[in-house]
Amino acid sequence: MPSSNQKHAIIYRMVMPDHLCPFGLKSKDLLEQKGFKVEDHHLETREQTDEFQQQHNVDTTPQTWINDERIGGYDELREYFGKQVKGSDETSYTPVIAIFGLSFFMALAISWAAYDSIFTVRAIEWFISVAMCLLAVQKLQDIESFSTMFLNYDLLAQRWVRYGYLYPFGEALAGVLMISGAMIWLSAPVALFIGSIGAFSVFKAVYIDKRELKCACVGGDSNVPLGFISLTENLMMVAMGLWMLIK
Repeated sequence: MPSSNQKHAIIYRMVMPDHLCPFGLKSKDLLEQKGFKVEDHHLETREQTDEFQQQHNVDTTPQTWINDERIGGYDELREYFGKQVKGSDETSYTPVIAIFGLSFFMALAISWAAYDSIFTVRAIEWFISVAMCLLAVQKLQDIESFSTMFLNYDLLAQRWVRYGYLYPFGEALAGVLMISGAMIWLSAPVALFIGSIGAFSVFKAVYIDKRELKCACVGGDSNVPLGFISLTENLMMVAMGLWMLIK
């Protein structure tokens, strides 16, 4: 870590008419946040960039120097300042937390708009149904990748591959209908069906077979570990399906 009087940095970054390097901007901003005076050098052509990379034996830009020591690119600069750098294969619950958090506040907003109160039973129903819709959106962005990851653990999809393609549409349909309160005769059984199969599949894969897998709940390119959160998603759908049928 630099001491308090080491406040000068040099950065080389691509600033071209058709490309402004975002990591260069992030590196410069991070240095300025840390109180550094930045000597900012622009690489304005592909030729300048290639020559710079060859001269310094580096493969990427931006590149930062502090006190004549080359730190490297944006990730290396973050590490230099003690900030966490997430690896490409590192698991994270951030996508799930974001979806459930936003669903919760959207449910409260809808409840307030409809009833002038956030303390309603419908707020809980909207929370689950909105979350189902947002989770379905993540899957539908790349249904091919989702279905591939889903096949790793879902028991019905392993027997009938097409189920992996139908699942996101079922989740979205049930979520939309439950938001409106319409066609409960359809939405509740769908949620109950896919939630029950999903819960059993996750429980078997994680707690019986002890497999370490990634969850397809937020799409096929996610790094969310299959486990308690995945089980909770499915149990929420089961609970919602049962509740809508009972009421």
